[in-house]
Amino acid sequence: MLRTPLFSIRAQHARPFQRAVPLPAHSRLSFPGRFKPSLAKTYATSAPPPPPSAKVVSRWRTFARYTFYLVGSSIVGVGLLTGVIFLHDAFTYRERHIEGVPVSPRALHPERGGPKNLPILSRLLSDLEDNENRELVHKPHLVIVGGGWGAVGVIEKLNPGDYHVTIVSPETYTTFTPLLPSAAVGTVSVRSLVEPLRKIAARLKGHLINARAVDLVMSERLLEVETIVPSGKGERMYIPYDKLVIAVGSTSSTHGVPGLEHCFQLKTIGDAQAIRKRIIDNFEAASLPTTTPEERRRLLSFVVCGGGPTGVETAAEIYDLCQEDLINYFPKICRKEVSIHLIQSREHILNTYSEAISRYAEDKFMHDNIDLITSARVQSVAPDKVVYTRRGPDGKPETHEIPTNFVLWSTGIAMNPFTRRVADLLPNQVHKKAIEVDAHLRVKGAPLGEVYAIGDASTIETSVVPYLLELVDEADKNKDGKIDFEEWEVMVSRIKKRIPMAEEQLQKVRELFDLYDSDSDNSLTLNELAVLLQEIGNKITALPATAQVASQQGKYLGKKLSAVAQHRKVLEANGLRPEEADEAVSGPFRYFHLGSLAYIGNAAVFDLGRFSFMGGLAAMYAWRSVYWSEQVSMRTRALLMIDWIIRGVWGRDLSRL
Repeated sequence: MLRTPLFSIRAQHARPFQRAVPLPAHSRLSFPGRFKPSLAKTYATSAPPPPPSAKVVSRWRTFARYTFYLVGSSIVGVGLLTGVIFLHDAFTYRERHIEGVPVSPRALHPERGGPKNLPILSRLLSDLEDNENRELVHKPHLVIVGGGWGAVGVIEKLNPGDYHVTIVSPETYTTFTPLLPSAAVGTVSVRSLVEPLRKIAARLKGHLINARAVDLVMSERLLEVETIVPSGKGERMYIPYDKLVIAVGSTSSTHGVPGLEHCFQLKTIGDAQAIRKRIIDNFEAASLPTTTPEERRRLLSFVVCGGGPTGVETAAEIYDLCQEDLINYFPKICRKEVSIHLIQSREHILNTYSEAISRYAEDKFMHDNIDLITSARVQSVAPDKVVYTRRGPDGKPETHEIPTNFVLWSTGIAMNPFTRRVADLLPNQVHKKAIEVDAHLRVKGAPLGEVYAIGDASTIETSVVPYLLELVDEADKNKDGKIDFEEWEVMVSRIKKRIPMAEEQLQKVRELFDLYDSDSDNSLTLNELAVLLQEIGNKITALPATAQVASQQGKYLGKKLSAVAQHRKVLEANGLRPEEADEAVSGPFRYFHLGSLAYIGNAAVFDLGRFSFMGGLAAMYAWRSVYWSEQVSMRTRALLMIDWIIRGVWGRDLSRL
């Protein structure tokens, strides 16, 4: 009988491809001589591997299966989306019967009155068309003049049902002004930067009067406006108000330079469209064979006056347009003859930013061959040239000329005509560029709690001297006509409450007291206090005229007006007059600087106060992200994203529209 060795039995039951382990020489297990296990390799049997063709077929089947899933789900998704759109259209486009809509007789036939015996719009056409509007008629009438950042900020923070809101604006839309330089060269469409004011005000059941404010009768609480009609000849009328918010913005400062009628500004959609048309016209004329070399250089010379964010971004956008699009579709000689000049009166561009950012922007422009002309002043602007002066090596002013057919003027702000009219009506309004308001944004000299001003149209008071006697009366407890240190601490707290912008100057209370105590009697006389408060006021820096400031002021005012409306009964029960409501429900306005940013041509800079960030594409996309998030609606966000994609894939639109 044939015996099977134990080792072979174990090998047959081993795992597939597992190698038998040899026993050591000193092992106790022994075998007879002829049955001694061999140390040859022993493997368990396994199935043969599939042929390569089977693997390929299996992979193709898997690929085909997932492709079918993807295509099928896409078809189903498109079908569902089409069905949703069809259902939306089916329910959207339907007949609506609007017969028998009630209209107030006073809206159809307004009464006349006021100093000029004009129609008074005490009722509007939609005041009685539904129950919500009927209830709002009996609410306080809030009139907002303007449709910019400040006005939109107020509207966003108002609670529905608190006020009967009317917006007075010469435009029917609000504009995202920081991207106007991009719209001026076609990087984005102007439609992506605007949102209709009627849609914004719809949440409040608000009304829009397409008109321009021209005058104000504070004694009768009447706003005089001139309507804007297609015929061009508008009608003047009065709009009564209980509370008035002036948010009309500003115009560009002329600085007394002659010939500014030949310049472009960049404050509205119309300005951006005019600039784009001129740029395309210049290139079309320069590409003609009959154009002389001198005329071609003049047509392709672009001059920007002003080294602030608007001027810098416009110069960068024009450079991008020439470098990325026009060079591909116009004769190459046109791109060669292009020259961009930026004239700045200060030593550096972006002088309100950090020094590192200014230098970075200047280096970037020098690399792009943009001509920076700093420490220069424009003397005059002619239809075919710009004349400016600049000190030469000997210190004497030298006159220079730049032949050009395009000049952008962006150098500071000046009063809007309506803002100037309001300032002229009030004797204590002495500021030359804006209406002066207190820390609660109330117009100084106007009835308290009735007229407010925000944004570029206003500037918060920084002088403490006019409140000297009032502050002394509150702090002088012993009525000796002098202020000791304890009384000075009380006065400092009153100043911070009245003018929050003075807080930074009042941090070292004891040092200030000792510094201006000239006779060292441990008290401050009225003369010493006057000098001290004057010095403090001179050191306070006014808020910049930026969209960020206007937006924060508008939101602050909107929240405060809503709080006044909600607590009206409580305020009346406590015997507080309407003009005292502001201080009862809210503290003074405090500006929080979120940082400044600017685009400098496929690069961007961020000034965040103590920190600065600058760079190429990464910074540019961060700049885009910030502006994308600040859009008024999701509609404009979607349009803006589409514009950037179109520009990246197909380039800018070079048509003249």
